[in-house]
Amino acid sequence: MVSRASIRQQVMKAPKKRKPKLGTGKRFKALTSKLSKKGAKNPKALAAWIGHKKYGNRMTKMAAKGRKRKV
Repeated sequence: MVSRASIRQQVMKAPKKRKPKLGTGKRFKALTSKLSKKGAKNPKALAAWIGHKKYGNRMTKMAAKGRKRKV
């Protein structure tokens, strides 16, 4: 018989999935590729819209930072 305590220990030991740090652009790339697989016409624009909706003004600052880094 499996007890609740043993199941809880297994769950607590399981490695947590870590997302890339915010502002690195890795999350944006992942979302863009996911959206393009689903058939979005312009996945970068859609990802930017989702980011602005989720993060608000912080997304604008991150986008500007990414453009500066790209050049």
